[in-house]
Amino acid sequence: MESADVTSFLLHDRAVDSVDQYLERGGGAGIARAIEIGTGAVLDELERSGLRGRGGAGFPTARKWRSIVDGPRDTRYVVCNAAEGEPGTFKDRAMMRNDPYQVVEGLAIAAATTGARDAFIGLKASFTREREAMTRAVVEMERAGLLDGVTVTIVAGPEEYLFGEEKALLEVIEGNDPLPRWLPPYLHGLFATSPQLGWEARGGGSDEDARSNPTLVNNVETLACVTNVLAGGADWFRSLGTPSSTGNILCTVTGDVDRAGVVEVELGTPLVDVLDHFGAPRAGHEVKAVLSGASNPVLAGSRLDTPVSYEGLAAAGSGLGSAGFIVYDDTACMVHVACLFARFLWVESCGQCPPCKLGTGAIAHALAGFAAADVGEDGAAELQHWLENVADANRCSLPVEAQKLIPSLLAEFADDFAAHEQRRCRLRHDLLLPKIVDIDDGVARYDERQASKQPDWTYRA
Repeated sequence: MESADVTSFLLHDRAVDSVDQYLERGGGAGIARAIEIGTGAVLDELERSGLRGRGGAGFPTARKWRSIVDGPRDTRYVVCNAAEGEPGTFKDRAMMRNDPYQVVEGLAIAAATTGARDAFIGLKASFTREREAMTRAVVEMERAGLLDGVTVTIVAGPEEYLFGEEKALLEVIEGNDPLPRWLPPYLHGLFATSPQLGWEARGGGSDEDARSNPTLVNNVETLACVTNVLAGGADWFRSLGTPSSTGNILCTVTGDVDRAGVVEVELGTPLVDVLDHFGAPRAGHEVKAVLSGASNPVLAGSRLDTPVSYEGLAAAGSGLGSAGFIVYDDTACMVHVACLFARFLWVESCGQCPPCKLGTGAIAHALAGFAAADVGEDGAAELQHWLENVADANRCSLPVEAQKLIPSLLAEFADDFAAHEQRRCRLRHDLLLPKIVDIDDGVARYDERQASKQPDWTYRA
């Protein structure tokens, strides 16, 4: 965790280790105000704040909550998505370690606003420190009477990337594999009996018994922002950031930098200032490319003045995603980078949608052919075909990520691909996919097992 020249409220200089410390810092004000003003006023406050989801899509938070409040009067649930798995991202884990209480308070506010009596926190079984911190926060806040009677259950799930997809997250909470459903959670929520579009039918033998159970799913950082909006007010939150991207955001920076880490900045801060905080570019080198996870087109090193905001990165031809910035300098081969990310998307695809599984596999194989200078006209044509069709009938955004990222690398770094075709590339090929296991003292540790993961989610011996 790093400090920046910004009024921080998401990450603190010292970790909050007890509910007493949390209350001393002003914790609990958000849920108290939410209960005091009621559902309609909470939704209005969130709308005025301009808060957008921090999980990657940037969807307006108030609009998402209204879809639950205005939905069927069935049993309702709220879920905290803490299954962080986007390459280059560590901000949710940094927050859960630093102050889990504000996340749990945001979950309680969501439950009070939507009328849910049961809430869930889904995180990976490998997140042991985070699970201990969140468990401590839930137990202590319940004893302190800060959960307004809501029962919070923590669910530890698998390592798969799709566990972090909100529809697949619901499947895991129900005890199933992380296979995305067709319909979004506000239409087909937890333990729903209708429509039967999940992998497991549940009760509901008649129309009268059918229940859709609208379910609200929000990211860790989003819920922490909700806590601060309710405690500090919409006007204060909107005073930070830009008119279209309000508040602060947590940025993870890894790759070709002097030190990796997570920093809190105001939205609208130039990317160059964020990267400079971590020593990028390294001495004697230039930034060649920045990837915001696996979800958006690449940003060339010549565009580092781009504001870190939803509209700023979109205008530059990329996207903010979950603000996990992976830096590659002039020593990195972008053909190898393309191969790493294409293979990641292939092996993490669940296989429910044949165009996705077949297409991501064909894309990964074609790029491996480019890397080995062994791709002909047929291989190039097949690559183009699958880039156009990989997302047909998709249940989730994974194949869309391939459509966004891979063509941008092919276009922006044509010289690197030409060098491979002519067998004259002298750039670094010893790169690992930046799937972060931990960041400690400025050093990011990546999941080395990812390279041996197979398309059926097993690992090569």
